[in-house]
Amino acid sequence: MVAIPTSTDGYLITVLTIDGGGIRGIIPATLLSFLESQLQELDGEDARIADYFDVIAGTSTGGFIAAMLTTPDEDHRPLYAAKEIAPFLIDNSPKILPQRRGLVGSAVRIMKDLMGPRYIGKHARKLIHKTLGPTRISDALTDVVIPAFDIKLLQPTIFSTSEAKIDMSKDAMLADICTATSAVPTYLPAHYFETQDSQGRVRSFNLIGGGVVANNPALLAMRHVTREVFKRNPDFYPVKPVDYGRFLIISLGSGNMKNDKRYNASNAAKWGLPGWLRSNGGVPLVDTFTRASDFMVHFHISVTLQVLGSQSNYLRIQDDELTGDAASLDIATETNMENLVKIGHGLLQKPSKNGGTNGQALSRFAKMLSQERRIRRRSFSSKLNETNEPTKNPLE
Repeated sequence: MVAIPTSTDGYLITVLTIDGGGIRGIIPATLLSFLESQLQELDGEDARIADYFDVIAGTSTGGFIAAMLTTPDEDHRPLYAAKEIAPFLIDNSPKILPQRRGLVGSAVRIMKDLMGPRYIGKHARKLIHKTLGPTRISDALTDVVIPAFDIKLLQPTIFSTSEAKIDMSKDAMLADICTATSAVPTYLPAHYFETQDSQGRVRSFNLIGGGVVANNPALLAMRHVTREVFKRNPDFYPVKPVDYGRFLIISLGSGNMKNDKRYNASNAAKWGLPGWLRSNGGVPLVDTFTRASDFMVHFHISVTLQVLGSQSNYLRIQDDELTGDAASLDIATETNMENLVKIGHGLLQKPSKNGGTNGQALSRFAKMLSQERRIRRRSFSSKLNETNEPTKNPLE
């Protein structure tokens, strides 16, 4: 493999994370298109998201987006540009999430919800495998981290590029990993697949959606990349093994339902299993664990970085005011998907806690990423030159 600059050649550890959210993944896909356009203005039209981040983590649709950004083509460049992802989701989601509207459609949906997952998942598996091909996670152009949950072992399963290069049993095809992380309970079926370790022993995976583990995978990504960088260079951190002040983090949400108080204790006290699965137009069980994950991860990171005085290196973009169809995971109508694109563009104009608008904040982060990349290239070139220089006789 050709040697490339890494975080140990620069000052920062760069992290991009993309939340889960089903069809709402169109929102972060729209934001990523803008970010990549800013990088291209700085570094040329060939610039791609994967060129700038040490790790890209994603859950559910966010995991699929991460895979699309990092799957290599025949020239070892990203197979997809960021601007292609939202149109891809818009074109293909109706096949994965076929819509049933009206009274008859509602009755069919209720029956399917009682009998099994709302969608059979065949089209999702077929599309993901066609899109990503036989690419394995070890082949990703930068370190990818994607969570799922093993329903047989009742424990999280975290897939990453760096671990897959060490443990062949975790070097699954990206298509299988993305199918698994997208298997949201009650919406899409669990996914089973097998791999082999270096001795040819079979390892089986019985996986459901990554949102059960970390719908917002930002903290998961930080832990992962900290461990990997410290393995490569224990002297990278000037004070202690975990120095969050050296992170640059962009965390993109897929939107949350506006707190319209559709659930309350009085109603929840009467719910049995069906009530927790479907109530008042939502899925309380899924809504609660994904919302809790989003909030707690963001709270932990923002407070930690604020204490360290590094909050300006953390950018979280999220819309917590989604209503109607836009707040759903699976309404893939043309009208709703076009609205999700508008919501993504609208987020760029909204105020950022980093100052200015979210769009201005992304532009500022693009400049930081571009500068960090230049620093790494200079440092890496210097190391290569030192290595290639002939050894001189100190007595001459």
